[in-house]
Amino acid sequence: MSEQAVAAPSAALRVERWSPVSAVFTALLVAAMALLAFAPMLFGQGMLDNLIQLYFLVILAIMWNALAGYGGLVSVGQQAFIGIGAYAVVFLSVEHSLNPYLAMLLATLIGGGIAIPLAAIVLWLRGGAFAIGMWVVAEVFALLVSLDAALGGGTGTSAVLAFNLRYTPEQRLRNTYWFALAAAALLLAILFALLRGRLGVSLQAIRDNEDAAASLGVHVLLGKGVLFVLAGAGCTAAGAVILAWQLSILPLGPDSIFGVNWTAKMIFMVLVGGLGTFEGPIIGAVVLYLLETYTSTRLGVWYLVLLGGIAIGVALFMPRGIWGSLQERFNVRLLPVGYRLRGAGGGR
Repeated sequence: MSEQAVAAPSAALRVERWSPVSAVFTALLVAAMALLAFAPMLFGQGMLDNLIQLYFLVILAIMWNALAGYGGLVSVGQQAFIGIGAYAVVFLSVEHSLNPYLAMLLATLIGGGIAIPLAAIVLWLRGGAFAIGMWVVAEVFALLVSLDAALGGGTGTSAVLAFNLRYTPEQRLRNTYWFALAAAALLLAILFALLRGRLGVSLQAIRDNEDAAASLGVHVLLGKGVLFVLAGAGCTAAGAVILAWQLSILPLGPDSIFGVNWTAKMIFMVLVGGLGTFEGPIIGAVVLYLLETYTSTRLGVWYLVLLGGIAIGVALFMPRGIWGSLQERFNVRLLPVGYRLRGAGGGR
């Protein structure tokens, strides 16, 4: 066989990251986020409330997917950081009279800072041990907060005065909207950049086989640690947004903001959208947002049955989630974080 014959098949293939479709979509997404900054001038309170809810659901979904989908770290305790974010805002704005939105920013940094020593402990755990370890961490933080009378103890607390003394309800809603949008956009951008770099390749190698990755020189703990700290800061930011949106942690107190139901929502969004895909969790967040907005109040407790049925149906008939199934069927990537091999005719 001649060298030309051997080289012909490989010459017909190329490795690419961007495609015309993904480049156009990314440009449109950036433009859409810029336009969404003007939403407070165009929409009323009801729409802004709904968009804030969508934004913090997107943050929670992409952060949990970053851990489980790219790092192989299945956590059932990310609500620890949601609670830290909410209570840190109360502590800084109510107890120390800081501007509430400066308190939200500082709370996010505090959550990331707490994640650093925590990562040094829990990242030695693997699989189910890591999942349960994170759940224990969340319960410990909830217990510590419930023992602090200055933070309302077990009955919860409120930041109504901290916000209302500085802002009218309309100003608070607009500022909370902009903070939520900025947090979602920034975290998406940071995660996108990280996954497109060497860290993204390392994380996927760690997820697939941690021991093999370590034998090839991958810094396992460092890679997982960066991802863990980012997810911690992101979930803390979401908790701060939730507090600014709801204004209080009542009537259930710490149990409501540190509740495992937050992790259940994260898992639902990621599994329905597509675990290990960049676009999937965003789709899952939209699905959950639509269900919570239009069915939860009408169906009552049956709403939880509906969520369970949808999750089971997706697991049975679309095990890769909505976007994972579409990606597999049509070989399309709108926000590419990896590479793919394509033929000269555009095929896979």
